[in-house]
Amino acid sequence: VAAAKGYALTLTMPSSMSIERRKVMKALGANLVLTDPAKGMRGAVEEAQRLLDENPDTYFLPQQFENPANPAIHESTTGPEIWEATGGKVDILVAGVGTGGTISGISSYFEKVKKQALYSVAVEPAESPIIGQTKRGETLTPGPHKIQGIGANFIPKNLDLDLVDEVMPIDAATAIDWARKTASQEGILVGISSGAAMAAAAELAARPENAGKTIVVILPDGGERYLSSVLFEDISVD
Repeated sequence: VAAAKGYALTLTMPSSMSIERRKVMKALGANLVLTDPAKGMRGAVEEAQRLLDENPDTYFLPQQFENPANPAIHESTTGPEIWEATGGKVDILVAGVGTGGTISGISSYFEKVKKQALYSVAVEPAESPIIGQTKRGETLTPGPHKIQGIGANFIPKNLDLDLVDEVMPIDAATAIDWARKTASQEGILVGISSGAAMAAAAELAARPENAGKTIVVILPDGGERYLSSVLFEDISVD
């Protein structure tokens, strides 16, 4: 969008993000500012805020983690798309949580607009299980993890916890395994966060009480962004 509109774009992200992500953004004309990976997405957000504070006449900060336009667009587009594709026959929604906009917006569409019950499951890294801890009122223990795109290590304002029925922690090894399975068994090349969502969906589908139910799984990232990562380290091109 920035390239098409002629806007100068500066992106902040942890230096642990894949090389492919960085190259794609630079190819589109973005200026990248890499932050300490130990600080996770919080560090990237803080750096973006610092740039804005020091250059208020230069930058505009969309604030994807708290901008209400984020969940609103999913309520007005993604939710209706799922409704139309399934005829409204959805029992369970599975989505990884990055900004929280996707799961909050879709769940809001089903429950507030269509007045239909939806069992919404938020997926987060087992290595940084703070959404589940928040729901249970426990001390938060954020930590580093390998599932890029989810697990920001803080609770986004755009995540409506009242709409989340269950939180499923998935470890990185399981997420990677399921991303590979999704490619080899389903022909869909997905990233690690999508693998985490698939792992959660498979666990939910195996529960006896969910037999015959329709489960919608959000797969937000393509595997092309991870070619140099641990996801493909066992694949030889010889």
